[in-house]
Amino acid sequence: FISDLPGKNDGSKGLGGGGISTFQLIKLVSQAKDSIIIQSPYLITTDLGKQLFKEAIKRGVKIKILTNSMASTDNLEAFSGYQRDRKQLLETGVRIFEFKPDAACRYKIMTGALQKELKFKPIFGLHAKSMVIDGETTVVGTFNLDPRSAYYNTECVTIVRNRKIAVSVLKEME
Repeated sequence: FISDLPGKNDGSKGLGGGGISTFQLIKLVSQAKDSIIIQSPYLITTDLGKQLFKEAIKRGVKIKILTNSMASTDNLEAFSGYQRDRKQLLETGVRIFEFKPDAACRYKIMTGALQKELKFKPIFGLHAKSMVIDGETTVVGTFNLDPRSAYYNTECVTIVRNRKIAVSVLKEME
C-alpha cells in the first residue's frame, strides 16, 4: 500500500511536484516486459507519460487503456484534454477502448432487485482506477491517469503481485 503525503506539491515547482504514488507507477511502467492494461475514467497524459508509453512500446510492451467515451464521462473538461492527446497516443501504438454508456453488460452488473425497480435504462460510466502489468501485478487505487493525480492530489494505490488476482481483474476489465 502506497500513499502520498498530504501536500505532496508545495507549488514551488508549479505542477512539477509528484509524490510516492506517481514515482511508483512510473517505475512499474518502466519495468513492464509484456503488457500494461489500464482503466482510468480520465486520461490526460503528460509529456513524461507519453514518453514512458513510447519507450514501453519500443521494448515490445503492448499497452491498452480503457477510458470513458464523451457520452459516458462525468467530466467534459478532462475529456477535452484526453481528446487533444488521443491521436498522438494511438500513433505511438497505445490501443484505446472507450466505454459506451449503454454497454450491453450494464444489466449483468446490476442486481436483480435493482433491475426490477428501475423504470428506465441506466447510463454507465467507467470510474475504475486500476492497472495490470505483465499479467502478474495489479494496481488498484485512487490514481487517475492525469496530471492532477500525478502532481497535485493526495493519492494512494495498492500493488498486488499475484497472478490469480491479476487474471481476475483482467477478466473484469474485458
